[in-house]
Formats: sequence, structure tokens, C-alpha cells
Amino acid sequence: MQKHFKLVLLVILLFSGVYSANAQLTDLARLEYSYIPKNNSEDSFDRFRFALNYPIKIKEDSYLLIGGDYSRITLNLEDRYPFPTSNLRRLHILDFNLGYTFKVSENWRLGAKITPRLASTLRHKISGDDLFLNGGVYAIHDKTKDKSIKKPYRLILGLTYNSTTGIPLPLPFVSYYRRVNEKWSYNLGVPKTNLKYFINEQNIIQTFVGIDGYFANTQERFSIDGKEADSVSLSIILAGVGYEYCFTDHLVWYAYTGYSLSMNNRLRDENREDVFKLDNVNTFYLRTGIKFKI
Repeated sequence: MQKHFKLVLLVILLFSGVYSANAQLTDLARLEYSYIPKNNSEDSFDRFRFALNYPIKIKEDSYLLIGGDYSRITLNLEDRYPFPTSNLRRLHILDFNLGYTFKVSENWRLGAKITPRLASTLRHKISGDDLFLNGGVYAIHDKTKDKSIKKPYRLILGLTYNSTTGIPLPLPFVSYYRRVNEKWSYNLGVPKTNLKYFINEQNIIQTFVGIDGYFANTQERFSIDGKEADSVSLSIILAGVGYEYCFTDHLVWYAYTGYSLSMNNRLRDENREDVFKLDNVNTFYLRTGIKFKI
């Protein structure tokens, strides 16, 4: 059973979402709520998210992964803007994950995934502008279960492609995790870097720096100062503290709070150029949820 759980863990490590900072790498299921108010403004942003991943064993040390990730984002734009805000109130982002992974040596595993995405206001019939294609290839060097080393670690190297970023090239992905001792561990990488302190195996606190955001097609074009906007996006860098309570080894409640270090909330045209910047003042951040993990 322990060996099976280790293999499933590696599958989820390979194929969990990379773009979103709140995509935790070992989750089989997650239900989450995030909230960001706007300083000096009545505006606010919140998101409900549900994710589910299911690995299917194909043969020894080889797995197919099927999964999905849905986010419903609410933009409460209460300030006065030079464009209609009603069509931006609800954004829907739905990912379908399909991947395959196999072991190439005792400590190395390779894999690839493809992720079709729907990202839209869904106020009208779905079109090609609402659909995107993401993916990646990964390699994992895993020594977290090696009893012969004093400080277990895991290294993930990869290349990812996300069509919503507007960068037409694969981007590198690196994540390095080490358990220093029974009280401390750290993870260096993107989308999240953290330092954890284990009060015990049931109560864990951490500090973190990470990224979060979204991109969606508005389905309705509108003109602002002679420019046509047809998409909305948010990119944000966050820092804060968090707490995890482990009901069991696999069922965890968590809460994170912090402050944005950088925020870029904007409307963009068909070439992903800026048309209008929304309130980009740094502000408070809250995220909480429950997850089932390996």
C-alpha cells in the first residue's frame, strides 16, 4: 500500500496545475475559496475552486491521469469605469487534464500532459476564443522515501506551455523540496516557495511567496479610448503566512493570509496588449479550503 501511494503521489506531482499558485502538487481533490478586496476602492475579487484528479494504473510504474479543475471567479466592480462592467461579473475557468507518466530508473520518472481549457464569461455561445490549450513535460528525481539519506528531497524539472500568458514559447519549471528535519521543510520554485514548521504532524504553519491569477475571454468586445478590449486578466505576487490542520494523513484543512507584493489587473486586446488597467493597488489576501491529498 505504501509503494502504491508513492507511485500515485508522483503521478499527481507531474500533472497537477502549474500556472496557479494555489495548485498544490499532491492533491487528489480540493475545495477552496479565495478573497481579495481592493484598497481605496469598493471593488473586490473572490473565487470558488474545485479540483479532482484520478490516476489509472496502466502497467507497473506507468499511469494515465484524468482530471479536472473548475474555478468560478466573481469580479465585484463597484467603482465607476468607462465601460460596462456587468459582463465581467462572472468568469468561468475549466481545465481538463490528460497525462501519462512512466518510470525510467530507480529515482527518475518522466511524464507529459495536455490541458484543454475553457476560460470565458459564458454569457453567450462558446466560441474558439473561449478555448485554449496548455501542457507540459516533466522529470522528477525523488528521494523523499530514501532512508539512507539524512535530508530527503525531491527535484522537479520541466517545460510548460500556457497559451493564456501570451508568451509563444515553452517556459521552464523548477521545484525543489527538502525535509530538513522533523520540524522544518522548504520548497523553492514557482508557482510557490514556502518554509514550513511542524508543531507536530497534525499542526503545521508556514510562510510563503507565490503567484496567482486568471485570464478569460470577455465574449463581448467594448471600446475604451479607441481600443478594443476582449479579455480580462489578473497576475499577482503574494507573500504571507498559513496554517494547516491534518484531520488524517490525507484530509487537511488550510488557511492562508497575506498581502500582495505586485498586482496587475487589466483588460487586453486580441494581441494581449493592455487596453485598460483596473485597480492595481496592493492589498490583503485570504485563501481557505479543504483538500484530500496523497
